[in-house]
Amino acid sequence: MVQNSSALGTRDRIVVVAARLIQRQGYVGTGIKQIAKEAEATLGSVYHFFPGGKEAVAVAAIAYSAEEFAEMLRAGLAGEGAPGVAIERCAGELAVGLRESGWVDGCPVTAAALETLGTESEIQRVCAEALRGWERIVEDRLLGAGLAAEDAREVATTVIGALEGAEVTAQVARSEEPLRAVGRQLARLVGTYGA
Repeated sequence: MVQNSSALGTRDRIVVVAARLIQRQGYVGTGIKQIAKEAEATLGSVYHFFPGGKEAVAVAAIAYSAEEFAEMLRAGLAGEGAPGVAIERCAGELAVGLRESGWVDGCPVTAAALETLGTESEIQRVCAEALRGWERIVEDRLLGAGLAAEDAREVATTVIGALEGAEVTAQVARSEEPLRAVGRQLARLVGTYGA
């Protein structure tokens, strides 16, 4: 879903650029002036579309990034075959994308969530919604494969938690292996449920 930002309207360009900056620099490290400059927008335009300033831009950017990842999950989990294999494939796609980015394009949702821990912010709310939304995508696939509701819910939480943690570990280690290892182990876990 990565879009050519020059083909987008100003508001969408601001959101896409902010999402990429938060992904690479985190929420704290991303400034409103930098967002405006890289989106080729005036500061006035940013505040016109996002009167709440940086936090409002970040909320929209995180929601955008969350949907990007959700689309990757849906596509990766779609179709016939065992869900464990599909989950392992998704982990592999994350590993390749991370390597190809030079280990800098991690999860903007995780980055923003960690930077705003302990706050009752809109950022925390949208991050929590993103994580739960991803869990529901995995849960639905597992339910479709015949897992009991409680098992599907808990395994989905495990899958998303493991993938998010492995992505951070892969970035720090500058290696695909943490994501690939987690993918293999998640496939085995899901396989123990007969799915």
